[in-house]
Amino acid sequence: QVQLVESGGGLVQPGGSLRLSCAASGSISTIYAMGWYRQAPGKQRELVADIPTGGTPMYADSVKGRFTISRDIAKNTVYLQMNSLKPGDTAAYYCNADLVTYYDSRRDYWGQGTQVTVSS
Repeated sequence: QVQLVESGGGLVQPGGSLRLSCAASGSISTIYAMGWYRQAPGKQRELVADIPTGGTPMYADSVKGRFTISRDIAKNTVYLQMNSLKPGDTAAYYCNADLVTYYDSRRDYWGQGTQVTVSS
């Protein structure tokens, strides 16, 4: 069993900042990557940022230069520092982990989502 617990969402004014956190717990053997996705009403879920274990972060073009993804490997945690937020960043943000447990083969796990609203 794996749980992804997210925190850090909320309401912020344009130009503001938020820091999202997501901690994975359970019978985790290997994490291949962790990342953040978002979904706005009426739109497809899209990749925001992804960071492979030991690899190079990747970002959606729309957030490059504003968002930074990072990992704490020892804590099985991924962060998303969001700066210079825009109304277009408003969405439900979902943590994702590509991992293997001691009982099941590799697959994606998802957090419950945390709402980010950017509005004046």
